[in-house]
Amino acid sequence: MKKFCSFCFIFITAVASADVAVIVNPSNASALTDKDIQRIFLGKAKSFPDGGNAAPVNIVTADPLREEFDDKVLGRSSSQVTAYWSKLVFTGKGVPPSEVNDASAVIAEVTSKPNAIGYVDVAAVTDAVKVVATF
Repeated sequence: MKKFCSFCFIFITAVASADVAVIVNPSNASALTDKDIQRIFLGKAKSFPDGGNAAPVNIVTADPLREEFDDKVLGRSSSQVTAYWSKLVFTGKGVPPSEVNDASAVIAEVTSKPNAIGYVDVAAVTDAVKVVATF
């Protein structure tokens, strides 16, 4: 019985983890490294490597994909990211990425704004966006 419970835990953990696709508008020709993406979403870079302004789009903190993104891409827990942005906002040194409710809203933002960058579950990717990285 004990082995069964351990197996269930491992299976549930694997199922709960999603692959995250970082997406941009198809007209965006920038090549992005993992570090570039991290810097854009942490407000340390305001533009893409080619010099165009970057407008990062986050999913609301209640969405499990946000936790996956924060952990896999930013290397921090969601509470650490929230604390990070709270400090920057309080000191007047930064404005966090805009937030939308779900993956379809991220795709809508990215398709309508050439300078937007966002993320969705890899299964939600459409032909309307370009994937620049997966985590």
